[in-house]
Amino acid sequence: MGIEFIIQIILLLVGFVFLIKGADIFVEGSSTVAAYLKIPTLIVGLTIVAFGTSLPEAAVSIASSVGGANEIAVSNVIGSNIFNLLLIIGLCATLHELKLEEVVVKRDLPILIGVTF
Repeated sequence: MGIEFIIQIILLLVGFVFLIKGADIFVEGSSTVAAYLKIPTLIVGLTIVAFGTSLPEAAVSIASSVGGANEIAVSNVIGSNIFNLLLIIGLCATLHELKLEEVVVKRDLPILIGVTF
């Protein structure tokens, strides 16, 4: 193991510490703003989760676009969309039987697949 590898591990750990502390500050601040504006905590929680799950993809897409690798940005969006759809449908199907109406299978599903492509 070279010294560079050890430095990279240390930087990774320091980054995790900053990430965790930053997330903690973000959640506390959002809760304070929600209480001040009398917004339900469910709405704030869902918004934080939405931003939290989308920011890594946004960061990769922005960095790749600025770097001139637009195909990575597009692939990131498509891959994320496919994964999220399949994960949600898969989890729902695992937890409970899915009963789809015929209109969903004939109209909505092809539109969903077409939009993804």
